[in-house]
Amino acid sequence: MAEKRVVVLGLARQGMALARFLVQAGAEVTVSDLQDEAVLADRLAELAGLPIRYVLGEHPSSLLDRADLLCLSGGVSLDTPIVLEAQQRSIPLSNDAQLFLERCPAPVIGITGSAGKTTTTALVGEMCRVAGLSTWVGGNIGNPLIADLGRMGPDDWGVMELSSFQLEVMTVSPHVAAVLNITPNHLDRHETMEAYVAAKRNIVAHQGAGDFALLGYDDANARSLALDTAAHLLWFSCGAEVDEGAFKTNGELTLRLGDTLGPSQGGVDRAICQASEVRLRGRHNLLNVLAACALAGVVGVPVEAMRQVATTFTGVEHRLELVRELNGVRWYDDSIATAPERSVAALRSFEEPIVLLAGGRDKNLPWDGFAEETAQRVRQVITFGEAGPMIARVVEEKLAGGQGGRAAGG
Repeated sequence: MAEKRVVVLGLARQGMALARFLVQAGAEVTVSDLQDEAVLADRLAELAGLPIRYVLGEHPSSLLDRADLLCLSGGVSLDTPIVLEAQQRSIPLSNDAQLFLERCPAPVIGITGSAGKTTTTALVGEMCRVAGLSTWVGGNIGNPLIADLGRMGPDDWGVMELSSFQLEVMTVSPHVAAVLNITPNHLDRHETMEAYVAAKRNIVAHQGAGDFALLGYDDANARSLALDTAAHLLWFSCGAEVDEGAFKTNGELTLRLGDTLGPSQGGVDRAICQASEVRLRGRHNLLNVLAACALAGVVGVPVEAMRQVATTFTGVEHRLELVRELNGVRWYDDSIATAPERSVAALRSFEEPIVLLAGGRDKNLPWDGFAEETAQRVRQVITFGEAGPMIARVVEEKLAGGQGGRAAGG
């Protein structure tokens, strides 16, 4: 990387980490952002003193005239004109995750999925910590791991959440990769479901025979990626007894790993815990726990550590998080659920009467399943934001054909 001329597009969290890393690596760094200096003042102050050239308020074509590499922050689409021009000029694209995986001295567990990846990443990290492993947790979960690269060693483990935005440009896969599920999401960015699946595919597409891929057996799109990897396959399921991985049968979570992983881990089924002992609510969270146990098993985490975490872990902020109980009413924050399928999974976690607050921005996703589940399970829907009128309409249309609660615009 020394003496390479690198352009970083976007000065958000990933762009900041990229700029620091590239300067330390000896690159000649230019950062460009569509926002102006006044808006970016705080971020620019954090980078003060570093030898960085800034081009703000626009992404002019001249940025590419001397560029050896174009690095993208997560919010920068491949359809951005300057990115398209870079591809036409055969200038390679990269991002913080790609640079990290190319240079990390430690083996890395990479986790993606339309839902559950942050919770699963946190679970795996905690299981490794309880087992006494030196573990670095980050990525899309909040802290770019490229910032920790200089402190990591070959005896450590990296646990990395990867989004479709990061994966769409990547040409390297982690040693252990997990695809939890793939349901419609971010179609405002990827435009088609095929393009979205293709981005997710990159987490396993570049693996070799010595790597491991864990796929969600209960999700058809995730299951289909078995054809796209050369890695050793593992599965997790709430409905099937898989050949190798983790599964739930008769109310019990079971780990089943083959002899590939050695006598300490493979060759025999191991009971993790009863499903009723898991602190997290909902079937979707049982799947997250199963995925985490399978991944932790690959690393060599003892079942006792998995059990301790599975039965005590209470969740991550904004993910079906209990925030208050007053006069017999429990308030849950599930604001991370920005796709209809995620809200459906949350609704299915409750037997109690539900009042649902739903809104935000529409990402051009299908809402039929959400409307049907809401009509069946929810006593009242209060809508708000840009997507509020649309949500109220689809729920009311579903109610017109049957019975259920009622929608109220906000």
